Amino acid sequence: MTTRLLFVCLGNICRSPSAENIMNYLLEQQGLHSKISCDSAGTSSYHIGSSPDSRMAAAAKKRGINLVGSARQFTVSDFEAFDVILAMDDSNYRNILSLDPSGQYAHKVKLMCEFCQKYPDRDVPDPYYGGADGFDYVIDLLMDACGGLLQELGEE
Repeated sequence: MTTRLLFVCLGNICRSPSAENIMNYLLEQQGLHSKISCDSAGTSSYHIGSSPDSRMAAAAKKRGINLVGSARQFTVSDFEAFDVILAMDDSNYRNILSLDPSGQYAHKVKLMCEFCQKYPDRDVPDPYYGGADGFDYVIDLLMDACGGLLQELGEE
C-alpha cells in the first residue's frame, strides 16, 4: 500500500514543488520510493504548466536536489486521490478546506510546519518576492519538515 502525499502552496512553483522534490530525494536516499509517492499543486491557477521557479531551483541545487515538475491547480478530486495533503501556510490550508464544505476530508489536510523538528515556524514563508536568502531558508525549512514527516509516516 503506497502512501500518497500532496504538497500544496499558492502557485505551485516555489514551495510545494520544492517540498515534493525534497521528499522524493529523501525517499530515494532511504529506499522508500515504493512505499510513498509525492505530487504537488497550487491553490491558484496563476502558473499552470510552469516549471519550478529558477531561484528556488538554484537554492535546491546547492543541496544536490533537482527541482522538476510542472505547476497544476489543486482540484476537489485530489481529496480522494491523496492520503495526506500538506499546506505550506495557513492561507493555503483555509483555501483547501474551503473546497471541502462538508469537512469529509479535513483529517487529511495538515500544515507542513507541523512536522518541523528544529524550526519553530508555523508557515512556510513564500519567498517569491524576496531575495535569495528567502529561497535558501525555505529549502532548509522544508528539509526539516520533510524529514519529520517521513519519520512520522515511518512510525504509523
